[in-house]
Amino acid sequence: MSTTGQPGGQRQTESAPGGRASCDHVTAEATETFVAHRNLLFTVAYEMLGSAADADDVLQETWLRWVKVDMATVSDHRPYLVRITTRQALNRLRSMKRRREAYVGSWLPEPLLTTPDVAADVELAESVSMALMLVLETLSPTERAVFVLREAFGFGYDEIAAAVDKTPAAVHQIAHRARRHVEARQPRRSVTSQQAEAAVEAFRRALESRDLQGLLDVLAPDVMTISDGGGIKQATPHPIIGADKVARFIVGRLTKNDVMLTAEATTVNGGPALVLYVDGEFDGVIAVRVEDTHITGLYYIRNPQKLTYIESETPLTRQ
Repeated sequence: MSTTGQPGGQRQTESAPGGRASCDHVTAEATETFVAHRNLLFTVAYEMLGSAADADDVLQETWLRWVKVDMATVSDHRPYLVRITTRQALNRLRSMKRRREAYVGSWLPEPLLTTPDVAADVELAESVSMALMLVLETLSPTERAVFVLREAFGFGYDEIAAAVDKTPAAVHQIAHRARRHVEARQPRRSVTSQQAEAAVEAFRRALESRDLQGLLDVLAPDVMTISDGGGIKQATPHPIIGADKVARFIVGRLTKNDVMLTAEATTVNGGPALVLYVDGEFDGVIAVRVEDTHITGLYYIRNPQKLTYIESETPLTRQ
C-alpha cells in the first residue's frame, strides 16, 4: 500500500483544469470495486501460484492495470478483474518455474492461517488444501488456470477463454484433461470435521509423548510426509512414505535431538494443522490431511520465509 491510500499506490495527477474532480471520481469508483473483490482476486492468484507473497504482488499488478481501465466500458467488474488477475498470475507462474527448479529440497505451498468460514466451505477448503495444491503443481500453467477458474470458482468457458486467450472449445478440452489428471492423483474421501479433529488430537498426543504405537494407530498405511526447509532449516530432502517409516523417523529424530516438542492445534488452508514449538521456540507448521479417520498426509513447513502469513488470518472466498 502506498501513502496515497490507493490499493496499488497509483497517484492521480490533474491533467487539465477542471479535470481533477472527474479523475478523483473515477479513481474512487475503481478503488471501491477493487477492494470489494480483493479477497476473491487474492484467492484466485494464490490457488494458481501456491505463494501468498506472489499473490499479493499479482494483486498489485492487477490494480495498476485496473485503475487505467475506462470504467464505462466494463459491464461486469468481477470477471473483468479476475481476467486481469489470471493473466498476471499466468505470467508470474511461468517465470516462477526457474525458482522452483532451483529450490533446495522439497517445495510446499506457502501456508495461510485461515478463518473458520473457509473450513466451513468444503469446496473452498479442498481447493486451497496442501494436498490439492501439490497436485496442481503437476499441471501446465494454462491447465492450472483453467482448472482453478472452472472447478474452484465456477466460471463459464467463455469467461475463462477470455482470461487465458483460448477459444471456449479449447478451454472445454483443457478443463476435461486437467480434471481427469487431478482426480487420478487426488481422490476425494469424505471425513467429518469431528473425525479430522480427533485424528489430529491423537497425532498431537503421540507426537509430544514420542509414542510410536500411538503414531502407528493414527497414520494411514500409505501416509506421506513432506518437509520444506528451503535450504534455511533442516528438512528431509525427499518425501517419506509409509506409516512405519514415518512414525519411526519422527520418534527417532526427536529422541536423537533430545528436544521437547509441543504442538498447538490451528487451521491452515482451511484444514487442520499443528503449530510446532521446539524447546519453547516456534519451529514450523504441519498441515494435516485426514481421510477415512486416518492421517494420509503431513506437510511440514519450516522455511521461515514461508511462515509470515500464519501470524494473522487471511480471508479467502469463492465469491
